[in-house]
Amino acid sequence: MATELVFRIDAYAKSCTSTVVAHGARGIELDRTVFYPTGGGQPGDTGKLVLGGGAIAIIDAIKGDAPDTVLHVPTAGTPPIAPGTKVVAEINWERRYGHMRVHTCLHLLSAALPYPVTGGQVSAGKGRLDFDIPEAILDKDKITADLQRLIEANYDVAAEWITDNELAASPEIVKTMSVRPPAGAGRVRLIRIRDCDLQACGGTHVRATGEIGNATVTKIEKKGRLNRRVAIEVS
Repeated sequence: MATELVFRIDAYAKSCTSTVVAHGARGIELDRTVFYPTGGGQPGDTGKLVLGGGAIAIIDAIKGDAPDTVLHVPTAGTPPIAPGTKVVAEINWERRYGHMRVHTCLHLLSAALPYPVTGGQVSAGKGRLDFDIPEAILDKDKITADLQRLIEANYDVAAEWITDNELAASPEIVKTMSVRPPAGAGRVRLIRIRDCDLQACGGTHVRATGEIGNATVTKIEKKGRLNRRVAIEVS
């Protein structure tokens, strides 16, 4: 049974009531969750499950074996929770919000540098994208200025959906060559930054680019003949 992914509807939801479906070796499965599972370069959420006897610390969230299922990884030695147990799932909001700000900033970075993206990573306060850029000489100060201008424009950020067939007809929507969006479910989630960027993405994002704050390009590394790694920090 697929998990109801509350974070996909509302990335600002900090908690939700849930029911335990199963507690296996890899983690605890709930019928619905606010926990984003590791994927697409974004780390899984941490937090806790609150129940009658106290709280269980969750140190990671990962994807289950079935599509759209999430497993909540507790600390080692956590006693099993019986299926049917009612819990409140609560994320570490400060950490998640840091991921949201950085993830949206990386989408802006891909708009400021319109080259194929070969990889990326999100963490609270910093992130990076790898680009295939032929014969490029990149300037940290210029990219920082371009990025900050997009942030301060305070563009709206929103999710929308297209069908698998529509995605196949518009391959440019998939910017990250190393992470393909899941196909076969009938529809694919997009993140649109108004007047700026549109790409397939399942991650969590802020509602407007102004929430990102200040962004700085901290390092540009040559990782191959064409590959350049651009690292950013957000404050």
